[in-house]
Amino acid sequence: MTTLEQRMKRWKILEEDLEERFVLGSGAGGQKINKTSSCVYLKHLPTGVEVNCQETRFRERNREIARERLCDHFEEIAKSEQLIRAKARAKKRYQKRKPSRAEKARRRRTKELRKNKKQLRGRVRD
Repeated sequence: MTTLEQRMKRWKILEEDLEERFVLGSGAGGQKINKTSSCVYLKHLPTGVEVNCQETRFRERNREIARERLCDHFEEIAKSEQLIRAKARAKKRYQKRKPSRAEKARRRRTKELRKNKKQLRGRVRD
C-alpha cells in the first residue's frame, strides 16, 4: 500500500466518493498541453471539496497530485480545528488563574476611586 493510499484511508476518502473529470489543459506547455485532456478535476462528493490539477503534462501524475492535494486539504482542516481547541483550552486556563498581588492592588485602587467619585455626587445642601 502506497503512502497516498494510506493517507486516503486515514481521512476516509473512498474512490467511489470521488467524481473525477479530465479537462483540456491550458496555459504554458505548448501544443501538447492544449490538445490533450490532462487537467484533472476531482470533487469529493460527501464534503463538496473540489480540486484542480494541471501540474504536469501527464494525466496519471496529475491524478496523483490531485488526490494528494485533497488529502492536504483535509489535514489542514484538522490542524486548524486542533489549533482552535488548543487556544480555547489556553484561554480557559488563563481565565481560571488567580490574580497577582499587583492586579489585586490595582482593582482595589480603582474601586476606591469609584467610591470617592460616587460620594461626591451626594446632595448639595443650602
